[in-house]
Amino acid sequence: MELEIAFAQLVAGKNQAENKEKAISACLQAKEKGADVVLFPEMWNEGYYLPQEIDQLEALAISKDDDFVQSFRKLAYELEMAIGITFLEKHDPKPLNSVVFFDRKGEEILHYSKVHICAFDLEKVLDPGKDFYVSELDFGRGKVKFGSMICFDREFPESARILMLKGAEVILAPNACPMEINRLSALRTRAYENMVAVATCNFAKGQPDCNGHSSLFNGVPWVREESGVRDMCVFEAPEEEGVYVATLDLDELRRHRENDVMGDKYRRTEAYKTLVD
Repeated sequence: MELEIAFAQLVAGKNQAENKEKAISACLQAKEKGADVVLFPEMWNEGYYLPQEIDQLEALAISKDDDFVQSFRKLAYELEMAIGITFLEKHDPKPLNSVVFFDRKGEEILHYSKVHICAFDLEKVLDPGKDFYVSELDFGRGKVKFGSMICFDREFPESARILMLKGAEVILAPNACPMEINRLSALRTRAYENMVAVATCNFAKGQPDCNGHSSLFNGVPWVREESGVRDMCVFEAPEEEGVYVATLDLDELRRHRENDVMGDKYRRTEAYKTLVD
């Protein structure tokens, strides 16, 4: 069984209306290419623009009931394809960096806000999310457990580890930064140590401080029947704008999770007390 993941690797427009139209067009292209789920870069509704003046910031923030977000609920239903739409979310006292996933029936199945905000930089004007969540995606041919993390969450092993412990097989990760060997290596490591697939959608080259290279690490570094090891990076986009679709072999991932030693199988939690001090 295969899961087809679309990456809407785009450059943001001038405003929310333009971003909505670009996103709708990307979803239509993803459907034509056979995608089961489409993922957008971080804070797509306003293009990861973070003014530091609170009035300007709050003017860009929307609730998940806003027409921008809800239009993708309708589109997911019409296309029979899951959509993960990202946005700057209204929240008191400060906005959140959020993603909502709608399944192919238009039902909201996951709402996540970035826990590890970049509080050392522009995101200091945001509030962090409080937890990590896992849900089940029914994509017609089967079901898969998935969660989300956003950009800087990647740098904390706890993010993916918690998602794995809650049952995630796949992590869908919106992003907004230059993807280079070290950040890509972090994604590879999160996939390897947790036996999960990690799909990351970045802004394309042309977006400030971004360079494309959306990726899919399938979480399978080796197969028992084969000698040697595999490259877990089964897809890496170029820098340019585009709607790219990558295939994840869920059967292969599940066989690996059942037979290998990573993930939760040999953890020694009694030795980890310092982690929660």
